[in-house]
Amino acid sequence: MSSPETTPRAAGSTAATGSTGPEPAAVAGHARVTSPAGGDGFRSSWAQLDGPVHVVDFGGPSDGPLLLCVHGLGGSYLNWLPLAPLLTTTHRVMAVDLAGHGRTPAAGRRTDVVANQGLLDRFLAEVLDTPPVLVGNSMGGMISVMQAARRPDSVAGLILVDPALPRPRGVRPDPEIARIFAGLFVPRLGAAVLARRRTRFTPRELVDQSLLRLTADPSAIPEAALASMERAQRERGGLPDADQAFVGAARSVVWSLLRPAPLAHMVRTVPQPTLLLHGSADRLIPVAVARNVAAQRPDWRVEILDGLGHVPMLEAAELTAELMTDWLGHEGRAAAERARRPASPAAPALAPLPAVGS
Repeated sequence: MSSPETTPRAAGSTAATGSTGPEPAAVAGHARVTSPAGGDGFRSSWAQLDGPVHVVDFGGPSDGPLLLCVHGLGGSYLNWLPLAPLLTTTHRVMAVDLAGHGRTPAAGRRTDVVANQGLLDRFLAEVLDTPPVLVGNSMGGMISVMQAARRPDSVAGLILVDPALPRPRGVRPDPEIARIFAGLFVPRLGAAVLARRRTRFTPRELVDQSLLRLTADPSAIPEAALASMERAQRERGGLPDADQAFVGAARSVVWSLLRPAPLAHMVRTVPQPTLLLHGSADRLIPVAVARNVAAQRPDWRVEILDGLGHVPMLEAAELTAELMTDWLGHEGRAAAERARRPASPAAPALAPLPAVGS
């Protein structure tokens, strides 16, 4: 295991999106509709889980270990565009948009972390045909830990990228970040502020502002990653009730961290092999969180990424892919083998669904 006290990893460069992969993974007896692959080199589909759920298949060998990417707060499948093609030579890579995020509307469903963990649980049980390695960033990391702890048979392993996990005692949040999240708890104010900001600023301006908080060096983000983030802002603006969904999700993340006992217990006891990557300059989730986890879980591999912020898969996709691939071939090898698809998966029962988003 690599300790966070050892020499930090230096950041690498980010690559652009790769080529189209094979047909999407088999659906275990649940509805799905597949759209043609677009210029981004992936396929979109929708599962019906009390409302549409947007799924992206980035491709990879059909018999390769399945990696399912789970985005963070306000994120979507687009957060994984720079990283995914760097993994698809040897691994099957998919991503899911949680309720109220990306192209998945809330559609009457709650968008807090408990509800979205329940949605992820149903997706794993009713849509996929093998337990994947969950790749979770920020809130997605929190939800992935919850899923692995509550339904261990459904998850082969964990790759956590700057996960939203409890802070150790004495570690205070970044003042600006704390002020922003505190404003979301004022009744009706949070959603109104988000809506007003979209009318005042262009999607690219909103991206530039968010990068000041998400990254250590916004100028280091490649244009391909910036374009994907700008696209995410545009798509989010077209999602019904996106602002209320964001506020509901954000409040639940904060509450989970303010009342950390249940989540802390899950971190201590989750049984799956786990890789944790964490930027040393993360302002949202301090690097002290990763160091604290490393002390509690010496069986986990923990890598501190020198000079990176909250989204290493966007800031340094090549380095992130290198570390993931190395772990999957060594400490996480058992997880990778468990995440391979069955030799003869059951034929899916498909029924068309209306497309969500564009």
